[in-house]
Amino acid sequence: MRIGQPLEMKRGTKRLLGGLALAAGAVGAAGTYLKKKKKMGTKQQRAKENPANRWARPGMTVTFRAELMPGRDREQRTATVKQVLPSGRVLLQEIEGEHGQQEFDPIN
Repeated sequence: MRIGQPLEMKRGTKRLLGGLALAAGAVGAAGTYLKKKKKMGTKQQRAKENPANRWARPGMTVTFRAELMPGRDREQRTATVKQVLPSGRVLLQEIEGEHGQQEFDPIN
């Protein structure tokens, strides 16, 4: 073997080393994903841990964005939260259906 020349390997050895490198990368990526998933938890678990940190609460008034209800005054676009669902969506007393945070004006 001379200095400066690439190391000669058999085809089978190259494939084995390539497969090992690919498997090591996959195991590392899977481990990182599982650690992050365990640390974060699901939305429902996070909501149970800190129920006070919600964007809406029952009894609170919320106002739909003007783009969603054109031609209506602010009073006509305002409703009261009846229930907050585990997904973070809300049920309103005045309006049927589930509604998400992005449908309402920001709360100051």
